[in-house]
Amino acid sequence: MPLFDRKDKSRYASFTRRTLMLSGAMGGIFAVLGARLYQLQILNGHEYLEDAEHNRISQRFIFPPRGRIFDRFGVELASNRRNYRVVIVQEQASPSVEAVLDSVAKIIQIDPDKKQRVLHDIAVNKKFAQVPIVENLSWEEFARVSMHLPYLPGVQTDIGETRAYPYLAEMSHVLGYVAAANQKDLDKDNDPLLAQPGFRIGKRGIEKQYDSEMRGGAGASQVEVNAYGRVIRELDAKPSSPGKDVWLTLDCQLQRYAEERLGDESAACVVMDTATGDVLALASSPGYDPNLFNVGISTTAWNELLHNDHKPLLNKALSGSYPPGSTFKPAMALAAYDNGLADLQVFCSGSVTIGNHTFHCYKKGGHGHVDLRRGIQVSCDVFFYEVARRLGIDKMEAAARALGLGAQTGIELPGENSGFIPSAGWKLARYGVPWQLGDTISAGIGQGYVVVTPIQLCTMAARIASGKALVPRIAHVVGSRFQPQPMPGALPFSPEAFAAVRDGLNAVCNEPGGTGYAWRITEPGFEMAGKTGTAQVRLISKQEHDAGVRKNESLPWNLRDHALYFAYAPAGSPRYACMVMMEHGAVGSHPHVQMARDILLFAQRRDPVKLPTAYPVRAAEDHREGEG
Repeated sequence: MPLFDRKDKSRYASFTRRTLMLSGAMGGIFAVLGARLYQLQILNGHEYLEDAEHNRISQRFIFPPRGRIFDRFGVELASNRRNYRVVIVQEQASPSVEAVLDSVAKIIQIDPDKKQRVLHDIAVNKKFAQVPIVENLSWEEFARVSMHLPYLPGVQTDIGETRAYPYLAEMSHVLGYVAAANQKDLDKDNDPLLAQPGFRIGKRGIEKQYDSEMRGGAGASQVEVNAYGRVIRELDAKPSSPGKDVWLTLDCQLQRYAEERLGDESAACVVMDTATGDVLALASSPGYDPNLFNVGISTTAWNELLHNDHKPLLNKALSGSYPPGSTFKPAMALAAYDNGLADLQVFCSGSVTIGNHTFHCYKKGGHGHVDLRRGIQVSCDVFFYEVARRLGIDKMEAAARALGLGAQTGIELPGENSGFIPSAGWKLARYGVPWQLGDTISAGIGQGYVVVTPIQLCTMAARIASGKALVPRIAHVVGSRFQPQPMPGALPFSPEAFAAVRDGLNAVCNEPGGTGYAWRITEPGFEMAGKTGTAQVRLISKQEHDAGVRKNESLPWNLRDHALYFAYAPAGSPRYACMVMMEHGAVGSHPHVQMARDILLFAQRRDPVKLPTAYPVRAAEDHREGEG
């Protein structure tokens, strides 16, 4: 009996210890589970609830339709079209984003650059953002991806809008293009739209200048989605507000013709209305296809544009800076007339020696006796050397600036270069060296430190033709708001000076011996007046001058002189001013003068300033009210 009791007590004690140990272990497990449940449901419950709601309910921006761009006659230059695209949500992609992208690549083409861009966009965007994989798909590609969606976790198809430029290179430098915002854009603009994958802003041209107006306001959509990310229903929506349309002063037909005449040359052309300052054509060749930038240009295509020696990405009409050469001489002639040199006569023997330096005329044998009118007509360098010597740099600078040279014109396009007109004080401050007479002589024929832009030379032509301080403009209406144009002021030249210079410019084109006579407009009533110019790009040695300067045709393209020409028409009653610049184009056949001739003839025959425009009626009413 005692033995049994001891064994029984021992078993009972052992059972009790095991029970306590098991109970303790189970209690510990339940305590851990309870603590974890407390953490998940109480402490972090709102985070997981938010994630669950994000999985079930997707908040999406509704991108606003971007404002369109029209020419003066209502021709659509930039519009929006349907964009069939495929997007991915990182949190829904399984087993990984890269694996899903590889699966999509088996259905439609995705190049390595595009894949890396998607991974980058995912890394820099917030959770549950829809990051575009591919855009601008054909309907067949879009349908093929849609059919495979059940097997592509995190992938969704979407129909949006994208920018469309129907005129490609012809309008590229005026319109610019749209592209995704970079970090610099995000730092400068607080609009949350910019941070959305797939949203694009204006990067160049009119697209950049009026980006905030054309962008519009975002809407929002709340949709319920299933586990595959497919939309089940829309729960709530706030519509977006479209951006404002922009009407330009351009004539699309004239612009296209100007681009056609420039061809593949590295060149620029500007056409202005000499009554209003409206820019009717602004062409820079070669251009590029702005549609390439909508979805991200490839590295290969970008490098081709970047390393092309004709600089297709540069708007030469606004941003290109060139010595004006002899196109600068009419500015000197105006200053000469009003500073007591109206009756100046100079004998040109082919060169003139000042101090210990010899300055050559482009005509080796010289022009003989030359007065102001003939100096313009035959573009005699020696005559204008003497004009410069007598005027001095201060009066030369004042005349050039009055005609719009050496400063931005203020045209409504980004990236305009100011050019440069030197002064004595500038050289001393910049180089610590006093201004020299030789500097004045070189500046007198548009060389040395003088540089201008094609838009400035066209402005000068319009000011000489009209006698008014016209300012070029290219935007006429934004939304329903008329863009104000200041009344042109007076120019500091006498009517007699203008008459004398216009007479010389008429002789350039319409009298034998004029430098533009061979390429004149012969159609009665359409004659032009203008000025040729050559901008030297290489140093010509004394030995070459003595032996005979090599013709541009015998030189490599990049060593040839630039060719410039401005004109206005009709010569007797100007309405159209035109400027053509051709890089390294100073060859004997004067193709740049022929281009300008044809463009001015086209403009006069079409006469766009007399055709009814399609500007919004309300804007025209606002304009009249403002004038009253």
